[in-house]
Amino acid sequence: MRKRIVLNVNLEDYEVEIEPHKTLLEVLREELGLTGAKEGCGLGTCGACTVLIEGEPILSCLTLAINVQNKAIVTIEGLFQDGHPHPLQQSFVQYGAIQCGYCTPGMILSAKALIDGKGSPSREEIQEALSGNLCRCTGYNKIIKAVEAAVKD
Repeated sequence: MRKRIVLNVNLEDYEVEIEPHKTLLEVLREELGLTGAKEGCGLGTCGACTVLIEGEPILSCLTLAINVQNKAIVTIEGLFQDGHPHPLQQSFVQYGAIQCGYCTPGMILSAKALIDGKGSPSREEIQEALSGNLCRCTGYNKIIKAVEAAVKD
């Protein structure tokens, strides 16, 4: 039985009719066409599906869309404002912290939540905040350097 819900994604309200068992990841990708969040493992272990809910990084593959109505949801697409990428996005490009790009949205959103909450995190805090996001291409040195640079700018 389908249910009509309203999701606030990237400061816009979207009314969608979904099956109650649909995950937020499925609704974002299939109903709203926001494909930045990726399904990597589907088990909540890789972080590729990370989005921000009320400023906190969450795994959208494990979150039912019906449970996040009336909450502010931010995807990687929502960081691009007024025709400009977010400083974290710019830093990832500048420091070569992107190879295949599959993990990048989750990494950036996890880093954003840390910076928004902490201000100027230490290298250890950055490593801890990103520990739930797996990357198979770059290693993590360039990613951590990119986050550190974005904090300084």
